[in-house]
Amino acid sequence: MELKYAVKPKDESKIAKAMVRDVDMSPKHAMAIASKISGMKVDAAIKLLEKVRKLETPIPFKRHNTGIGHRKGIQEKVGRYPVKASGKIIELLKNLQANAEFKGLDPEKLKLTHIEAQKGVTRKGKKPKGRWKLWRTQFVHVQAMAKET
Repeated sequence: MELKYAVKPKDESKIAKAMVRDVDMSPKHAMAIASKISGMKVDAAIKLLEKVRKLETPIPFKRHNTGIGHRKGIQEKVGRYPVKASGKIIELLKNLQANAEFKGLDPEKLKLTHIEAQKGVTRKGKKPKGRWKLWRTQFVHVQAMAKET
């Protein structure tokens, strides 16, 4: 089975791609992170997400922001610290750098041209400790492309 990307680049030789499928994280958090780091250099995006994991820099939430408190230091004033999703997307970006290095591109000159988070499947399971209620887990697919500048 061939994995398909949402965008087809014109010149494949200067593009590095990476994808993760069925990752256990919040789709809302993944979409907010993707909209924030789109267009950034890959190194800068990794540094930003490391700061998010240390609770130093919040990610602005433009959608799904009802009931979220204000955060100091961002323009939109409404944000959160999606720690789990940040860690998973850091792994994706490091994989993207490794793919670029394998392809012969310079990993420090990579700029994200496309990053997208999509809802995956929802799997059911039973709640712990013998309870009868069902537990639903939402999975996410994230794909990224970077171009050497």
